[in-house]
Amino acid sequence: MRLERLTSPEHGMYQEVMELYRSSFPFHEQREGDSQARIMGQEEYQFHLIYDGDVFAGLMLCWETARFIYVEHFCILPDLRNKKYGQRALELLRERGKPVILEIDPPVDELSIRRKGFYERAGYRENPFSHVHPPYHAGYSGHSLMVMSCPEPLSEELYQEFDRYLKTVVMGRTL
Repeated sequence: MRLERLTSPEHGMYQEVMELYRSSFPFHEQREGDSQARIMGQEEYQFHLIYDGDVFAGLMLCWETARFIYVEHFCILPDLRNKKYGQRALELLRERGKPVILEIDPPVDELSIRRKGFYERAGYRENPFSHVHPPYHAGYSGHSLMVMSCPEPLSEELYQEFDRYLKTVVMGRTL
């Protein structure tokens, strides 16, 4: 299992990968195309294709700082789900030795409950913070999400650092 970083929308896999992205996330959770293209060359932003050997398995879009890694978007091809690809890809981030942070929908229905269980089995812990992800699109509101982290829950200090980073750096480059 390996991650291959893309730094330009000119890469031959970019269009195929963006189709997976658009079909895996609701519109309100998707970064706009021009925003995506603008950030790809940013040092902290990592647009990764997930490969198992030569087989493309999914994508992991994350931001890495000196203190944490934030997974903004992560998905596996539908035909390859439930085959440990996601768990193995997350382990690649964990090996970097920093807290890994991600957001999920609150567990209120079967799908969101299963998704939370997947992350818990991968070593992620629920955090107690009330969290609203800023909107990706003008005219939209932010949406409430649950923050999960690995290997431990976040301290209040690290959560606040992440939240500021999300609002000023990650989302500061969306609109």
